[in-house]
Amino acid sequence: MFDDIFNDDDMIKMQDLLFKHNKSITCAESCTGGLVASLITRISGSSNIFNGSIVSYSNEIKNQELNVSNKTLENFGAVSVETVKEMLSGVLKKFDADYAIAISGVAGPNGGTKNKPVGCVVIGFMDSLGVQDIDIFQFFGTREEIQIQAAKSSLKKISKFLQKTLDK
Repeated sequence: MFDDIFNDDDMIKMQDLLFKHNKSITCAESCTGGLVASLITRISGSSNIFNGSIVSYSNEIKNQELNVSNKTLENFGAVSVETVKEMLSGVLKKFDADYAIAISGVAGPNGGTKNKPVGCVVIGFMDSLGVQDIDIFQFFGTREEIQIQAAKSSLKKISKFLQKTLDK
């Protein structure tokens, strides 16, 4: 599903690139519930580039495990650029990785608001030097379709960055 966004061949190319440059990747996921980690690890040899990730579904775990400040969560909410930025920093440190993906959003069908409707997902990546790119996406479909689109979009986003920076 949504292989036009990112597929197994794309994943193999991304992992080969990371392996070739001895780099690692991790992720901090909320609304995708570990789907990015699952997509990464379903490729044989992924242990060469992936040590682990964290599913930080609740604000308490975002704070406790990723050092997302309670002030950020209170002021901006879990689904925000500010929260995803702190999730990225936290997961990079936690897993001592070279690159990180973080995702927080509203997968639905409940939980949407006027400002953050169902399908609103914040996706970002960061490298160990602090280079980052965080965007807000609006996906449509069922809960599962939103989760898959978010996970695959995050992988597409970081894969393009890796191709530009590592594959020179």
